Amino acid sequence: MKKKLVVFMAAMMAMFVLSACGEDETSSDTKEVFKVGMEAGYAPFNWTQSSDANGAVKIEGAAEYAGGYDVEIAKQIAAGLGKELVIVKTEWDGLVPALQSGVVDAIIAGMSPTEDRKQSIDFTSDYYTSDFVIVTKKGSVYENAKNLADFAGAKITAQLNTTNYNVIDQIPDVKIQAAMDNFPAMRVAVESGVIDGYVAERPEAISAAAANENFVYVVLEDGFATEPADTAVAVGVRKDFDLTEKINEVLAGITEDDRQKLMEDAIANQPAAQ
Repeated sequence: MKKKLVVFMAAMMAMFVLSACGEDETSSDTKEVFKVGMEAGYAPFNWTQSSDANGAVKIEGAAEYAGGYDVEIAKQIAAGLGKELVIVKTEWDGLVPALQSGVVDAIIAGMSPTEDRKQSIDFTSDYYTSDFVIVTKKGSVYENAKNLADFAGAKITAQLNTTNYNVIDQIPDVKIQAAMDNFPAMRVAVESGVIDGYVAERPEAISAAAANENFVYVVLEDGFATEPADTAVAVGVRKDFDLTEKINEVLAGITEDDRQKLMEDAIANQPAAQ
C-alpha cells in the first residue's frame, strides 16, 4: 500500500509539473494582437506586395504582404502598445464597419478625420498632413496647368467617399466623373484617357509619377479651399477606445523629420506596379 501511495504521489507531481510547464509555454508564446485595417492599395500610404521586403507585414489570411507609410506607423504603434501587429486588408468602404464591429482595432489607412466620420468613430492626433493636387497624363493639355480654372472642361474624379472627391466642384465648368473605388483604377483611367485627371494627396501623386513615367501631377497656385481635417491623416478608433491616449503618446514620439523620412522611404520602396 505504501509503495502504491508513493507511486501515485509521484505521478500526480509529474502531472502538476507538466501542466505548469504547459501554462508557462502558452503564456510566453501568446501575445496580444493589434489588428489594423487598411486597403493595402493606396501607395505610398499602403500597398500590397508579394514578399516581406522593406519591412512589409503579412496580411491576415493571405499569402501577400502590406507595405508603405501606414504600415511603418502601425508597426511603431503596435510596438508602443506591446502588441503584435496584424494587418487586415479591407476595402475602403468596409473600413469603418470593420472597426465598429471589432474586426479591427484601428484604421491606419491615410484616412482624414472629417466631421462626418467623427459622427461614427473617433480619431487620434494627426500622423501626417498634406495637400491636394491633380494627377494627369504627361503631354495632355492639362500638364502645365497652374490654376483651378485651367482644368475647366476636364473630366475629373477622385476616390469614393473621400474629401478628395468633395472639392472637385471648386473647378470652374469641370466635368465631374463618377467616383472610383480605388487609386489603381483611377491611374488606369487616366492612362487610357477615360478621365483627364484625379484629385489626390501630394504623396499619392508623387507615388503615381514615380511608378509611371506617363503621369505628372499639378500643384495649383490657387489650390483647393479645404478644412485642416480634409488634408490631415489620423488613426481611426472606436468611440471611447481605451488605447486612444496611449496611441497618441506613441505618435507624439515620432518627430516631424522622422515622419518625412518614413514617407520618402515609402515612395522610394513602393513596388513598380503600385
